[in-house]
Amino acid sequence: MTALIKPFAIAVALGAFAAPALAQVPATPWELKPDTGYAYDKEGKTFSYKMGTSNAGELLKGAKKVPKGTLFFIGHNGQLYMRSGPYLEGDGKFKFGPDQ
Repeated sequence: MTALIKPFAIAVALGAFAAPALAQVPATPWELKPDTGYAYDKEGKTFSYKMGTSNAGELLKGAKKVPKGTLFFIGHNGQLYMRSGPYLEGDGKFKFGPDQ
């Protein structure tokens, strides 16, 4: 039984040090580059591709603009989700942050 308690105590102690550090991380801009395509494939992997302009018309067929105020996130199941609507509190803090 004591063989299980010691590793658990170490994990709890390390978690206590890591939690405040995570709470203090500021939001950073998501920098998308021009002439670059970003893909999320059928297996859930992400890729970026250098794009050209010769077939831009074909690329735009069926494409939709992403509305401003859209949040993208990976769920617990590994699936990519998007949510339109408010994700910031009135004071500018992230509504779904770790201290919620």
